Amino acid sequence: MEVKPTDGIRVVREFPDVFPDELPGMPLHRDVEFLIELLPGTAPIAKKQYRVPPKEQGLIKENIDELLGKGFIRTSSSPWAFPVLFVDKKDGSRRMCVDYRALNDVTIKNKYPLPRIDDLFDQLQGYHQMKIRPSDIPKTTFITRFGLYEYTVMSFGLTNAPAYFMNLMNKVFMEYLDKFVVVFIDDILIYSKTEEEHEEHLRLVLQKLREHKLYAKLSKCEFWLDQVPFLGHIVSKGGIMVDPSKISSVMDWKVPEVVKEVRGFLGLAGYYRRFIESFSRIAKPMTSLLEKGVPFIWTKERQAAFDELKKRLTTAPVLTLPDLTKSFTVYCDASKEGLGCVLMQEGKVIAYASRQLRKHEVNYPTHDLELAAVLHALKIWRHYLFGNRCEIYTDHKSLKYIFTQNELNMRQRRWLELIKDYDLEIHYHPGKANVVADALSLNLGFVRAKSYVNMAVGFEDAS
Repeated sequence: MEVKPTDGIRVVREFPDVFPDELPGMPLHRDVEFLIELLPGTAPIAKKQYRVPPKEQGLIKENIDELLGKGFIRTSSSPWAFPVLFVDKKDGSRRMCVDYRALNDVTIKNKYPLPRIDDLFDQLQGYHQMKIRPSDIPKTTFITRFGLYEYTVMSFGLTNAPAYFMNLMNKVFMEYLDKFVVVFIDDILIYSKTEEEHEEHLRLVLQKLREHKLYAKLSKCEFWLDQVPFLGHIVSKGGIMVDPSKISSVMDWKVPEVVKEVRGFLGLAGYYRRFIESFSRIAKPMTSLLEKGVPFIWTKERQAAFDELKKRLTTAPVLTLPDLTKSFTVYCDASKEGLGCVLMQEGKVIAYASRQLRKHEVNYPTHDLELAAVLHALKIWRHYLFGNRCEIYTDHKSLKYIFTQNELNMRQRRWLELIKDYDLEIHYHPGKANVVADALSLNLGFVRAKSYVNMAVGFEDAS
């Protein structure tokens, strides 16, 4: 079956109210409210407002008026106060956000259980679609030159948003779960045996969204797909297979042409030699090129060793399925050649990833490049890291302090808005100890590509 244009799907046309251009107003009273529970002994936090250029003051006023009109915020006299800032969206517009870093630091993290990795998923975002518990509303207060305002609905930047929305979605779709619907955090996947059955399933899902006044963005929806990438696998009527994009960073590594490239590849392979039986024997034709005075001649034996090591690196037991009850570790590195990341758990590799720098990134300062590598990892492994504890290691020491820095450029502000949804801590790791991510960032032989498909129901674009 081919993908059908969304505007040509009859069942979708039956539910125009589920796909508004913008949220129409306050959400219903739901069984699930968004809570902000604080660490014992926490006192109200009041931050000063950031300096805002005159042209942005007008944007702040426009945002305030719009949010007031919908009931999403109200005036406040709270002792809490957090500053606002603007981040750029992909379409060129700007979004007003609140810097809730200080609030998130003292918020107890919600441990709502997320699906295990062998479930299914797709995408829906629910900011402004859930009310905040009345007693917690004052904690969301933000400060502007026009006064203090507090959110009555779940807003961007609040740390437990994914877990609470997951809870809501499970309640809404309870009767359909594991029959033809799977929910993963803020995502929905509908699966069916036939096209006729799928149309009925889709109608039932859209009816649920209508009943609960949950809204979707049509441009992020796709329907009637034969296969879907899911948590590192390709799921189709033929069964489940490994997603080639998961291991493309290693499988597409170009054949070394100079000694430096041989050393980079062996540095990556050698880091995991304890997972590779007979590593020294397999690698010997390549390691001989590192010896002084040996001319660089790429023989059939060296090509065979190169191919075998790539095969061993990308098959069990090196790449393992993650356990979402345990924390993750991500190693990130950036160079002028590209970004490199490795996702691990308990010392075992789950996935490799890297990409070349885009033209506009080549002139980024080192600090921003290293932060871009972190963001790259969070985006491509979102389905693993959302709602789970994550330790991130980088060889750029100043990134440790990104959450407490007061002076951030516009790019860093925008990226920080994305990072704040994750429960993570950034650590410094010297370059020599970060050999895997470093090797991936320096290798130019591939470009990683990944897409999210199926029914994507989303309202806000967080990038």
